[in-house]
Amino acid sequence: MKKLSYLFVLMFSLSLVLSGCREENKTPEDKIEDAIEEVGDDLDDASDDVQDAIEDVQDEIEEVEDES
Repeated sequence: MKKLSYLFVLMFSLSLVLSGCREENKTPEDKIEDAIEEVGDDLDDASDDVQDAIEDVQDEIEEVEDES
């Protein structure tokens, strides 16, 4: 009984290893779509950085005005 359960665990693990490591073949359309999404994400990040910089400058201007 113990050997049977070990055999089952071994076979299950082997099936996971063999089926879980398959590489997906992407079509050119998929690659283009991924690239477009990546560029869009980069633009969003850059716009967030610019917005943060603008807010920082506004805060510094307000601090200088308050000190005057």
